[in-house]
Amino acid sequence: MKMASPITRRQSRQIHVGNVPVGGGAPISVQSMTNTDTCDVAATVAQIKRLEEACADIVRVSVPSMEAAEAFREIRRQVDVPLVADIHFDYKIALKVAEYGVDCLRINPGNIGREDRVRAVIDAAKHHGIPIRIGVNAGSLEKDLQRKYGEPTPEALVESAMRHVDILDRLNFPDFKLSVKASDVFMAVAAYRQIAEQIEQPLHLGITEAGGLRGGTVKSSVGLGMLLMDGIGDTIRISLAADPVEEIKVGYEILKSLKLRSKGINFIACPSCSRQNFDVIGTMNELESRLEDVNTPLDVAVIGCFVNGPGEAKEVEVGITGGTPNNLVYVDGQKDHKVQNAELVDHLEQLIRQRVAEKEQQDQNLIARS
Repeated sequence: MKMASPITRRQSRQIHVGNVPVGGGAPISVQSMTNTDTCDVAATVAQIKRLEEACADIVRVSVPSMEAAEAFREIRRQVDVPLVADIHFDYKIALKVAEYGVDCLRINPGNIGREDRVRAVIDAAKHHGIPIRIGVNAGSLEKDLQRKYGEPTPEALVESAMRHVDILDRLNFPDFKLSVKASDVFMAVAAYRQIAEQIEQPLHLGITEAGGLRGGTVKSSVGLGMLLMDGIGDTIRISLAADPVEEIKVGYEILKSLKLRSKGINFIACPSCSRQNFDVIGTMNELESRLEDVNTPLDVAVIGCFVNGPGEAKEVEVGITGGTPNNLVYVDGQKDHKVQNAELVDHLEQLIRQRVAEKEQQDQNLIARS
């Protein structure tokens, strides 16, 4: 029997980004950010739709100008996923996108300026039922905090964050989430642990500017893994210098590994050795490529020999164990039939898709009866 997640999540206030609940025990949402020119509506909509297909729960869009705000209006009309507008300094842009149907404002109140401008944004957020995300970043700390601490530190990040929190508290606006990001794993983890004890609002996790696809994935997995194991985190963004769709894929893989979310095929596969009776690596590469469109959770084991194969195959819904002359296929933990190497990939894909269709039908039947 597979072990359930032992993680006890931090209790937090729940907000809603569109129809997606964040915090308060809701599933940890996975989000990304567009990297197109927002004023290029067609390109931005196309990228958001690709992120929707990858099961992004939330998508953030940079809105740096009034021209971009007008483009955002059209983008909002063409996509269904909840959208967060990333805004810095100009409160008028926040007011405009609030009017145009944004689902969350990423704006730091302390950076807006005068009290009347901050109040105008808060009033608009209240009127439209829009939450705010406070986003503190080690690379853009206030100058006085840079002087005070000499360099970015966890304490500096938290002090900056609490300045913005205090403004929202003073204006009686509790519906916000918060991030304290750094590219240094230890700094980010320490800052999140500190802020988690000081506020009740949900936390948006991320290791900012984590790097390229491979390095950024590793760095994000280490940092977010430590926090998620602590029960900290209500929504995540993996910051990669890569296709934003990869951020969604990595985010789900991190949550899947900790049994906090499940999406798509959970492959258990051996690294292969001279005992293998079929090409494990080639088989895995082909299966992952062919089954990328599957979002229904399914556990699949691909093991090249009989040393660990039977044990792993008995714990999953579909398993293959290398054998001579034929490989042994397990279904629901039971020996079912054999398959030759030449037919292996096609056969496994067909079997997996069949099982996915059965699970989807079962889910539909449950919904129909409820």
